Amino acid sequence: MKIAIDVSPLQTGHKVRGVGFYLENLKKSLLKYHPENSYTFFIRGEKLAEDVDFVHFPYFEPFFLARPIYRRYKTVVTVHDLTPIIFPEHFPKGVKGFLTWQMQKYSLRKVNEIITDSKSSKKDIVKLIGIKSEKVSVVYLAAGEEFTRIQNSESRIQNLREKYGLPERFVLYVGDVTWNKNLPRLIRAVKTLSIPMVMVGKVFTSKDYDKSNVWNKDRLEVELLTETDPSFIKLGFISCEDLVSIYNLATVFVMPSLYEGFGLPVLEAMACGCPVITSKESSLPEVAGDAAHYIDAYNQDSIADGIKKIFFNKLIQEHLSKVGIERAASFSWKKTAAQTLEVYERALRK
Repeated sequence: MKIAIDVSPLQTGHKVRGVGFYLENLKKSLLKYHPENSYTFFIRGEKLAEDVDFVHFPYFEPFFLARPIYRRYKTVVTVHDLTPIIFPEHFPKGVKGFLTWQMQKYSLRKVNEIITDSKSSKKDIVKLIGIKSEKVSVVYLAAGEEFTRIQNSESRIQNLREKYGLPERFVLYVGDVTWNKNLPRLIRAVKTLSIPMVMVGKVFTSKDYDKSNVWNKDRLEVELLTETDPSFIKLGFISCEDLVSIYNLATVFVMPSLYEGFGLPVLEAMACGCPVITSKESSLPEVAGDAAHYIDAYNQDSIADGIKKIFFNKLIQEHLSKVGIERAASFSWKKTAAQTLEVYERALRK
């Protein structure tokens, strides 16, 4: 097959977000496990060869035109989630956004195949866009191969602890500060327990944002809740190697999201042997299975009780660490690549 994949998101801020991770790992895995195909990785606006079999657009946004209509080629689109459509109160779209969404729905109905990250997202796509279920394929993601339990490396761990001033035991959060991450409620829960919390993500050290923008409401709230409290350690964006070490160091990882298309940090933490606490919302139970401790994402006391139960109980930590490593190992980029190729082949037959 001659496959063209749009890698435009790697030229934007998405490079260091979930979309960038997905695209980088998909590229690497297709080339590694399926070199028999011909791949063209292009930037939006570049002219494609006439003999390309089809085009894969690995990213979709409801209110932005994510893909041009290449009528001469068969097309596959990855829709990671439809968060802005499911929760319109958090995404004021205006007239322009409404019209764009109508165009996007029309565009998606014309593609040959759609890939999404979870059964939860598939259900949303079928319902909200009006697409037949058989046209939407669930292809799970995986933690990168670099996310693993570190063995016999006390010096590496100690150096990292000193580099970032990390406490002996701490709660870990990795991600953004958008409304669905539920971070203000998590922080309030941790405050009631008087234990340290480490927060990793570019947003935590960037002060340059519009405080009047409704989109930044949670970000401002997090800043106000933590700015004078030394028990909250903000690391900002860090290297993948350091992130792996921090997952290994953490006492427990918490992701109390209100909605996720997939929830990749859950698998990253599990792969590193870090006990995971998460919610039962959207795709998260699909990803975590029986290998996490679940809390009610809408209840601060439930979050606090869950953290307390794991943070102070070594036996439960060891159990969650063991089953988490096993759970993470059931997902792999080799599987993702193989299942993506199956979708490509179906698109080609249409």
